[in-house]
Amino acid sequence: MNLKRLLVILSVVLSILLIPFIAMFYSEEVRWGPADFLIMGVLLLTTGLALDYVIRKNSTKKVFLIVSIVLIFLLTWAELAVGIFGTPFAGS
Repeated sequence: MNLKRLLVILSVVLSILLIPFIAMFYSEEVRWGPADFLIMGVLLLTTGLALDYVIRKNSTKKVFLIVSIVLIFLLTWAELAVGIFGTPFAGS
């Protein structure tokens, strides 16, 4: 993996994590702890690395794989945030 690509992915992940971090200073509704930042950081980093791998790979199923990765990310995020499926991992 190219170091430049990894730095871009890490920069995007950190930029996204800055949104709730800054929001915690302006709103009482946003209450993230260190574990929340760690879990979301791992989820975003894994998604970014998986998307990078699929984009670099020459495959006829590239669009299907990208859509699948994004869908899995969104469903996992929704489950961890509000518990739409009611699994033990739900935040509610």
